[in-house]
Amino acid sequence: MFSRFTTIINSLKNLGKSYPNQELVRKILRCLPKSWMPKVTAIEEAKDLSTLPLEQLLGSLMTHETTMKNHENVEVKKKKSIALKASKEDSESDEDGDVALITSQFIRFLKNQK
Repeated sequence: MFSRFTTIINSLKNLGKSYPNQELVRKILRCLPKSWMPKVTAIEEAKDLSTLPLEQLLGSLMTHETTMKNHENVEVKKKKSIALKASKEDSESDEDGDVALITSQFIRFLKNQK
């Protein structure tokens, strides 16, 4: 996103239209999706947007993006760790599964004995 933004800004400068740094920072903050609103609010309250360099804003946003991706990866790993879900519904199906397991092990045992 930042490289496209920079390309557009540089093209506008070549055409004679330039924007102050403060306006560029505000344009980037405005175009971020709703999921980024807490971060946008934090930046607006914590930093002086009139003196905030564009590079510092970019660094802050990239750090936040990396943190969000790390949290997503941790959540996915936690969800994958659940192997089986316990239920108290039907005990006959458990018995059928046990019988099938014992039968297959017994058949394997007989094949190995021959």
